[in-house]
Amino acid sequence: MAKNSEQLLAFIREGRPMTQAEKLRLIVSLSVPSILAQISATVMFFIDAAMVGHLGERATAAIGLVETTTWLMGGLGSAANMGFSVQVAHFIGANDFEAARRVLRQALVCSLLWSLMLMTAAIAVHTHLPYWLGGSADIAHDASLYFMLIGVFGVFFQMEGLAGSMLKCSGNMKIPSILNIMMCVLDVGFNYLFIYIMDMGVVGAAMGTGVAELITAALMLWFLLVRSPMLSIVSRYEVRGARCEVPRIEYETVKTAFKIGAPMGLQHLLMGGAQIVSTIIVAPLGTVAIAANSLAITVESLCYMPGYGIAEAATTLVGQGIGAGQRLLTRSFAYMSVGLGIAVMTLMGIFMWVFASELMGLMSPVEQIIAQGSEALRIEAWAEPMFAAAIVSNGVFIGAADTLKPAIMSLSSMWAVRLTLAATLAPRFGLRGVWTAMAIELTFRGAIFLTRLFRGRWLTK
Repeated sequence: MAKNSEQLLAFIREGRPMTQAEKLRLIVSLSVPSILAQISATVMFFIDAAMVGHLGERATAAIGLVETTTWLMGGLGSAANMGFSVQVAHFIGANDFEAARRVLRQALVCSLLWSLMLMTAAIAVHTHLPYWLGGSADIAHDASLYFMLIGVFGVFFQMEGLAGSMLKCSGNMKIPSILNIMMCVLDVGFNYLFIYIMDMGVVGAAMGTGVAELITAALMLWFLLVRSPMLSIVSRYEVRGARCEVPRIEYETVKTAFKIGAPMGLQHLLMGGAQIVSTIIVAPLGTVAIAANSLAITVESLCYMPGYGIAEAATTLVGQGIGAGQRLLTRSFAYMSVGLGIAVMTLMGIFMWVFASELMGLMSPVEQIIAQGSEALRIEAWAEPMFAAAIVSNGVFIGAADTLKPAIMSLSSMWAVRLTLAATLAPRFGLRGVWTAMAIELTFRGAIFLTRLFRGRWLTK
């Protein structure tokens, strides 16, 4: 009789042997819900971008100009969350659920404070940001308002991400995935309401996203704090008749979270900075190039989101495996996860190469944007297998709390290879040169991440 994922996860904690088929079944069972959620999120951005794209190239360029900066803020929030989530995965693997709940309480307070700091920073810089990024006056107003609203709603994004990450590290992939899919549906509906019915344009896109994030965050926290069998804390307070008080900061827990999350945060900061520099490199190429670059990035995410879904499963399995002291099993999970990620993203790369023009046509009716974006996508398609290697390997390293050296590797690759090549090629080859630089860099990054994976030093952390 086939065992479900909860039974197989219990095998890890109990130190019981697993067959190769059971390992693969567990990886797939954890990956599929996360992949579906990642794809649905991509489809959400795809539809968002298409909705805005049909408002005209200026509206698309306004969002595209600040898009990389919003990713930077999201990445900083995710890094803070992951510093606590990895600890929870290790404690669950060791069957110490009370310690896992103690870490969760710390995470709720620290992540909320961090999100408020990011929100304040976004509000402070929003009027100046479009001009810093090289944007023209005709798109600066919409770009600044969009960025400010995304920053304000970032509190909801932070808490939704924290709750989802905690549930996933406990082995519950289904609830976060279902809620993320629901968020995509809500986002499309609210975007239609605010963009078209209420005629709010670019600002409406931010409003729709923010309201969808608010509803999803509330539900995600309810499933985590009330319903989770491993991590629920509200029900335990009720049973004991105690009051839910704000927990004191436990400096050892925060110190460990900082040790795990700080390299990731620095990586997101400098990688986001690199994306911003890339935007600055593209900006002089004109409004059409900015729009094509932004929309092509959205389409390309359809290919790499399955890789991030598999990486999340790898983080959970590696984290629990290390917590349980199962080193050989952990290594096996790591290798199988990376192999699966490469296979899936290779197929997605072929799909993107074949249907590049059709996908860009869904995003914009402007022929020049379709032509430039399609060419960029076909260049990038060749890098997808090695991009998968980098994505899933990084998920493995995060589960092992090995974040410093992979962060240095990613940053070195991004700044020394991609940006140097992009700055050199863009003046001569335009957007094609920028995406050629990206494809070369992702291939290089995948190669060095595979080298670290197979050397195995991450497992000794």
